[in-house]
Amino acid sequence: MNNTDLVLKIENLTKIYKLGKKNVTPLANLDLDVKQGEFVSVMGPSGSGKTTLLNIIGCIDRASEGRVFLNGTDITSFSESNLYKIRRDNIGFVFQSFNLLPYLNAMENVELAMELSGKFAGQRKARALELLSLVGLGGRELHRPARLSQGEQQRVAIARALANDPAVILADEPTGNLDVANKDEIIRLLLELNVKQGTTIIMVTHDEQVAAQTHRLLYLQGGKIVKDKQQKINVGILS
Repeated sequence: MNNTDLVLKIENLTKIYKLGKKNVTPLANLDLDVKQGEFVSVMGPSGSGKTTLLNIIGCIDRASEGRVFLNGTDITSFSESNLYKIRRDNIGFVFQSFNLLPYLNAMENVELAMELSGKFAGQRKARALELLSLVGLGGRELHRPARLSQGEQQRVAIARALANDPAVILADEPTGNLDVANKDEIIRLLLELNVKQGTTIIMVTHDEQVAAQTHRLLYLQGGKIVKDKQQKINVGILS
């Protein structure tokens, strides 16, 4: 690959599941390039392949056919142990349900992502404090999830996703469980990370208002990208 600015390249991606005696094909011959620093939203009806695409990019699932490149490396045929290392070191995940451990405080939840990264305890703590400050949670580091609002819990989840300096953040409906005020704050935070930190983000959403605030909108239908639209980000909301 000569496209050194590509974080992700997908070629001819097909995914086939067995469902009883039938084959289900959520993705079919899909091609996709994502450049470093892009903020991409993915929309489409239920069953269009959105989550399957995110799972394959995130090395949680494997393609049936086609190839997946991350930072120029073909990871399609990687062993499970190597895929684990890719997930740990190159991909940050943000989920709709936050997935925080309730018995750990905010700092410990972020530190947990670095447990197997080779960082010493002091380095992990310093990095967690830095990230929690970055997402606006300075002073809340010792609070457990039950003492944080839903918006604050999602901020912790975003800090955790950033812990190992990933090549790409994969966000699956990150505003799905939030009220309007918290939804706006989380999208503003993701946009700020993208614009000011250069973080590459691929986000599945059902919310057109959320998708409208990203660089690029992909619309999936029948396992294919049927629309790929460039958009202008409103950076004014960051001032």
